[in-house]
Amino acid sequence: MAAAATALALGGGLLLAAWRWLRGSARAAAGPGASMRGKTVIITGANSGLGRAAAAELLRMRARVIMGCRDRARAERAASEIRAEVGERAEGGGELVVRELDLASLRSVRAFCHRVLQEEPRLDVLINNAGIFQCPYMKTEDGFEMQFGVNHLGHFLLTNLLLGLLKNSAPSRIVVVSSKLYKYGEINFEDLNSEISYNKSFCYSRSKLANILFARELARRLEGTGVTVNSLHPGIVRTNLGRYVNIPLLAKPLFNLVSWAFFKTPLEGAKTSVYLASSPDVEGVSGKYFGDCKEEELLPKAMDDLVARKLWDISEVMVGLLK
Repeated sequence: MAAAATALALGGGLLLAAWRWLRGSARAAAGPGASMRGKTVIITGANSGLGRAAAAELLRMRARVIMGCRDRARAERAASEIRAEVGERAEGGGELVVRELDLASLRSVRAFCHRVLQEEPRLDVLINNAGIFQCPYMKTEDGFEMQFGVNHLGHFLLTNLLLGLLKNSAPSRIVVVSSKLYKYGEINFEDLNSEISYNKSFCYSRSKLANILFARELARRLEGTGVTVNSLHPGIVRTNLGRYVNIPLLAKPLFNLVSWAFFKTPLEGAKTSVYLASSPDVEGVSGKYFGDCKEEELLPKAMDDLVARKLWDISEVMVGLLK
């Protein structure tokens, strides 16, 4: 019996390994993207996971990449590692710059944007990537529920403060990283701050729905400016985003095996962000939602323009853009 179980586990492991190898080979066949020489890109949350992978890829494509990160020390370590990985291939235009940015603090967002506007003559791409996932109930520095505050409001303020520079640099692009889990979210205008009730899964989904509604409304407002806005889901990716998810100790070996076999690597997950940031295929395309570098359909609640406009108006007040 034990021998049979061992053989079954070994066989399953080999099948998973083969699947993983074939999937990786297929994705690798996509090849390199367009050159980003002379272009400046800001990526939030670029010290790990999807953001780190996107930063490395865009550096390889010769972009000047500004890593907006909360923990400067971790970001500097990540930047050193990325430079070592990319090596001489980034010579001739690529540059990696670290800037402190805490999306849980509107004060930090404003300071980051002030520095960018003082130092950067242009901004070609803004990738709103940073996020927090299913955390216990916490509040930002400004008193917002953490997931809504970081995933939506922090990026809302960041984007609005940088819009002038993006317009002056047109054609330029804004890329918003959302999630398929938006499907389980609802915009409850009576309790955006989750003070009446809090469910960490629901609140994450709501913040991701807010990302899509924000991208659609922003795309509408930017028509004719040369600035495009698109949102995306990266798929299920092995990152530290799930650090607040508790997995029973006995289940961890199986979870690790399954995630290794079927979850995307950060590089695979970042491909759609890099595609929307750089590909000529989506030049001029705006207000759309992508997955695996292809446009996808949205549920009606993610295309509700009335809700999107109301959310925009309320967000402007919450972050202090309107009194």
